[in-house]
Amino acid sequence: MGSSEEAKLQLLLEWLKLNGVELRGCNIKYSDSNKGFGVFSSDGATDGVLLVVPLNLAITPMRVLQDPILGPVCSALYEEGEVDDRFLILLFLTFESIRKNSSWKPYLDILPTSFGNPLWFSEDELLELKGTTLFKATDLQKKSLQSLYDDKVKKLMKKLLILDGDLESEVSFRDFLWANSIFWTRALSIPLPRSYVFPQIQEEQQNHDSNSELANGDNGKKHEVESGVDSSSIQEETVWVEGLVPGIDFCNHDLKAAATWEVDGTGSATGVPLSMYLLSVEEARLQSGKEISISYGNKGNEELLYLYGFVMDNNPDDYIMLHYPAEAIKDVPFSETKIQLLEAQKAEMRCLLSKTLLDHGFFSNKKETNEFLTCLRTIAMGEDEIYKVTSLLQELVGSDGERQPSDIEVRAATWEACGDSGALQLLFDLLNTRMMDLEEGSRTEDSDTQILEKVYCYNNTHKEGKSNGAPKKEEISQNKWSSIVYRRGQKQLTQQFLKEAEHALQLALSECN
Repeated sequence: MGSSEEAKLQLLLEWLKLNGVELRGCNIKYSDSNKGFGVFSSDGATDGVLLVVPLNLAITPMRVLQDPILGPVCSALYEEGEVDDRFLILLFLTFESIRKNSSWKPYLDILPTSFGNPLWFSEDELLELKGTTLFKATDLQKKSLQSLYDDKVKKLMKKLLILDGDLESEVSFRDFLWANSIFWTRALSIPLPRSYVFPQIQEEQQNHDSNSELANGDNGKKHEVESGVDSSSIQEETVWVEGLVPGIDFCNHDLKAAATWEVDGTGSATGVPLSMYLLSVEEARLQSGKEISISYGNKGNEELLYLYGFVMDNNPDDYIMLHYPAEAIKDVPFSETKIQLLEAQKAEMRCLLSKTLLDHGFFSNKKETNEFLTCLRTIAMGEDEIYKVTSLLQELVGSDGERQPSDIEVRAATWEACGDSGALQLLFDLLNTRMMDLEEGSRTEDSDTQILEKVYCYNNTHKEGKSNGAPKKEEISQNKWSSIVYRRGQKQLTQQFLKEAEHALQLALSECN
């Protein structure tokens, strides 16, 4: 870490302290060029509480709406439904990053300026994702963000900067893209007391209770019982709000998390009411100077790369997303009838096939998988099977048709009329097409493995030094390395599910004969 980064870090630590953040058993330090800054253990925490952040420092939609400059402009748009919660935070981050005298400067200055998610890939790096779900998703997301910037952000930011007395600064699409990536890589879903999210409702309730006390000539207890409203219950009710919590957001991800975060509404755990705190996990023995990680959840490489910009080799939570294109149904025989049946069954057109499914067999009792097979059964139906389904449903509801069959009844009738062979054939075809798409630009899974054996990544923790007598390895970027690891995992899973589907199809066909 250079002297410039060191100076920025010192300013951040002073800013955190000034805003009531307490580093009780940790420090914020530079981790590596891949992770950036992280949270590291230090001596001092006797109760497991490592870090405490007052929630009034969190960047939430409420903060934006209460801001003296952004608030009046955004409130009107928010009430009209023109902007949502996430957009408010993106606007705040974009605005504060451009302001010349922002009070958030020590925090914003130390945040990353580039990211490993595909939105920041070069054209060459993006080609490594060709054939994967992320290739198309990235293109769609970038176009969507560009439209949002052109249609709303640019004009709004100009207005806000003028209100701030700044007639010179201009916002660029890159500024907005930065704010979007900061949000997705650092935001948490925070459980907040309802009274904190909607203080005006709490105030109105308190005023109402006070008036009742005067009217009843007592302490208001009778009124609470009669109305069924306990004023304390309003505070205890939880509302989940997305936001950034400076300090906590420097924690990096690990499957074996050393800490977790909690919200302390009353101050009983930390001595700081309405705060978020970092709590060490009992099993984790935190040595001084060791990085403290939290878990971002059980996410596959597709989600990790798309949102956070990193992947995990041999990720146990990996999955493939399989879907039947809605537009393709129009081209199948008897499409109108099948579309009606799909709607009646509330059938799912897509499915996550997770690696864990392979441990228990594809037909383990998993609701999402069964719902997807229901969809495929319907699409694969022939004319005689449609007739059978119609007859079965008429028997159920009666000739007078007084009621509509339930989604469960339609599913049962479809299964009885069709069985599994048609659905499994379609599943096999979908997986086969997916494998061909994956291999079209980058060949086989073995090809990816060979590439990974011949390269090293020059800016991540997998970097390998030169070894005596070993052939010299090619240097590639973190983004390329992540893409190859991700697409190899997609090929591995697709191939494994292809074998499962083929085996299941053979069994289904043999039962039919």
